[in-house]
Amino acid sequence: MFKWVIIFLLCSLSVFPQLSKKQIKRQLGSHPKEVSHEHFKDFKLITDMLDSARKVTYLRYGMKSVERIESGYATSYTKVKLQVHPRRSYLVNTQNKLEVLYSEGENNNKAYVKPHVFPYFTMSLDPLGNLMRKNQHFTIHDIGFDFTARTIAVALSKEKEQIAKHLTYAGKVEKNKMNCHLLIYENTDFGYRDYTVQAHETVSGIAGKLTVNDYMLRSKNKLYDEYGYLKQGSVIKIPTFYCKKAVFYIDEKTMLPISVSIYDEIGLFESYDFYDLEVNKPIPAAEFKKDFKGYGF
Repeated sequence: MFKWVIIFLLCSLSVFPQLSKKQIKRQLGSHPKEVSHEHFKDFKLITDMLDSARKVTYLRYGMKSVERIESGYATSYTKVKLQVHPRRSYLVNTQNKLEVLYSEGENNNKAYVKPHVFPYFTMSLDPLGNLMRKNQHFTIHDIGFDFTARTIAVALSKEKEQIAKHLTYAGKVEKNKMNCHLLIYENTDFGYRDYTVQAHETVSGIAGKLTVNDYMLRSKNKLYDEYGYLKQGSVIKIPTFYCKKAVFYIDEKTMLPISVSIYDEIGLFESYDFYDLEVNKPIPAAEFKKDFKGYGF
């Protein structure tokens, strides 16, 4: 009944601790004597990206997503409208014939979900519930650039002085019809370690605590459908780093990460490409209502 709901692809990376720009700058540059002038630009690009992402209040964009799920790779083309505060979003996927509308504080904080195939009717679903998260790397709370930029920065900051060995600035290139800075991260020491589950821990909670990719953790341990508490004392495999390789393009004009590709030991794990960006152009409140003209709820 809900198969059209659970195949819908949403963007961006699971919940992580929120570090301030000052904290991230301090961690990225915590060993200045060991950071060469060559890598100073790498770090500045990251902090500038974080600054730009935090200044976004409204967004419109198109997105192509490729994610590895339990059955293989899933590709999605989605158009997004986003207001950051209060959190409001509208997503339409014409390929999978699906619309999603979420407005913080309304509809009991549930999202309206309308598949334009069977069962056809509009449903109210918990954005963090298993129906909306099944086969999804991220939730609707994670769409936009603030979460993506912060995750990149926090994940890189874990390595502190070692990051200079793994991060490469590859110059300016064109990507998605935008002039971009290309940054490549690669860590051949990527692997997995054992972790013993504590009381009242979930996959997402562990991923957030250890700053690893939520869905990568699920994939490695075959925990695709585990959204509640895990069994205390059970042992799972945890990635030693956020990923083995990451390729990301930062738009020279907006300083936003308009293309991000993440790899594990197998190969491509997920990629997100953004098009037709409209940044900080106010979106009328009416466009976040289910009865807005053109919506199918």
